Amino acid sequence: MVPYLAISNGLTSAIAKIFHPIVYAVAWMLAFIYGLIPNYAIAIAILTVIIMGLLTPLTVKSTKSMMAMQRLQPELKRLQQKYKGPEHRQELNEEMMRLYREQGVNPATGCITGLLQAPFLFILYSVIRGLSNTVTINGKLVSMPKNIPHTSLMYHDLTHATPPGAMLVWHMNIALKPISPHGSIWDAIPFYALIAIAVGVQFFQMSQLNRRNPNAAQMSSQMLMFQRFTPILFAYIYFIVPAAAVIYMIFSSLIRILTQDLIFRYDKPKAPSERAIPAAPPTIEASPDAKNDATTDGKVTPPTRTTSSNGSGTKGAAAAAPKPTPQHPRSRDKKKRKAR
Repeated sequence: MVPYLAISNGLTSAIAKIFHPIVYAVAWMLAFIYGLIPNYAIAIAILTVIIMGLLTPLTVKSTKSMMAMQRLQPELKRLQQKYKGPEHRQELNEEMMRLYREQGVNPATGCITGLLQAPFLFILYSVIRGLSNTVTINGKLVSMPKNIPHTSLMYHDLTHATPPGAMLVWHMNIALKPISPHGSIWDAIPFYALIAIAVGVQFFQMSQLNRRNPNAAQMSSQMLMFQRFTPILFAYIYFIVPAAAVIYMIFSSLIRILTQDLIFRYDKPKAPSERAIPAAPPTIEASPDAKNDATTDGKVTPPTRTTSSNGSGTKGAAAAAPKPTPQHPRSRDKKKRKAR
């Protein structure tokens, strides 16, 4: 157990050094917001809005990619039925990649938002650890916040907090983890309630995508498993991070839900069945007389003579009448002799 903790702490320290400039910037921004509104939860909520605003282009792209993948599920199912068996695996992959190219979909893009949550969750976790840092001086535990200006209001409130390093919000120390020791079960209930809210909001976000998906019933088992497993995985993470980080995740999920709703309202992508079809070759339109001459069974009927009110035929009927065939000169002479 001890070697495992040593390796874990060493890895955490190495990652913290890589992200230290970002950690410092986020901590400074949080201290600035707290100076305007001296409430840790509200300051974290405003910080979340700023971070999600910076990530909006990636969030929109990821959401559109997930929607496109959902619309492609029926065609992907047909390809899987057509190319069954391991011997057709290569053909299946080629056809799937061709379908992705035609629709302009990148399957990996849909995971961007989920992957971006992890580093920012770790960054905020490092910020909270720095803010709630404590040291022992002359046998007395005192608060020693890190990464924020010593002249800030947040630094002043943290150094005078009781107990040292506490980030009190409505009598709740959000610097503690849900698995941290609490005075009683009643003191731990708000921490568990935050986890329940965070998981519920993430499930609602996934269900929002499925409700807008006309092919939700045809979704692959892998995608359904991913949607159900992701909130459960984060539920485990919420137990081992400070409650302040859970508050960040709740507000970030709410912002993604709002972003998805706006995309559903104002972005109407075409369905896969509405692909561009090559234009047919131009056809020569038949004249009205020819259309009237054609019958339903493909036979051509002779033109009918139409009469006007005065009994005379129309020009169209005269033009349509058959012309007499020319006669040989000898036959004309024979007819003349008979007539005499």
